[in-house]
This record gives sequence, structure tokens and C-alpha cells, in this order.
Amino acid sequence: MTVVADLALEVRSKNAGPFWVTMEVFARDADAYAVLADPSFLDASVIARLYDVAAEGVQFFRIPSLNVVKISFPRPVVQGSLHDRDIHAGQHHVPLAMLAVPPVD
Repeated sequence: MTVVADLALEVRSKNAGPFWVTMEVFARDADAYAVLADPSFLDASVIARLYDVAAEGVQFFRIPSLNVVKISFPRPVVQGSLHDRDIHAGQHHVPLAMLAVPPVD
């Protein structure tokens, strides 16, 4: 089974201020980017399911010149609040990195 991390040079997550998380997928090449940037594979509903957030709040930034897909969504809790278990959002990328990629014909 191929996962997102197999097609990427790097998958990372970080804070985008105290109210947002941003994840970036750096595809290894243009072919991998074509798979990862395809909205029929990766869209707001997938991120909503993986991170238990509202799909309406998910934003995608697809940057083909860099082979990068950037995804942002509101943090479920404010950074540094009592219930924040990842203050730097440094581990949020793991579910995305482990997401199975459908077989390519």
C-alpha cells in the first residue's frame, strides 16, 4: 500500500498563528504532485475526516511550480489552551502522511 509519505520528500505541520494549523506536502516530483494535488483524492472532506474539523474551514493551496500542496484549517482548540495537546502543531501531519493513496492505472 502506498501512502502520502511515499510520494513526498517531506510532510510537515506547524502553527499558522494560535488559531490555525498548516500542513505542507512537498511532492518528490511532478508525477507525485499530480496525484497529491488531485481534488478527487485529497479534498476538504478528507481533511475533515482525518482531523475531525469542519470541511467548510479547510483551505487548500496547490502550488505546481514547487510541487507543494499546502492545507490549512482552524485549530480545534486555541494554541496553548488547557486542552491543547500539541502546542506547536508539530505532530498533526502524521494522519495525512499515513493516508493511503489509491492505485494509479
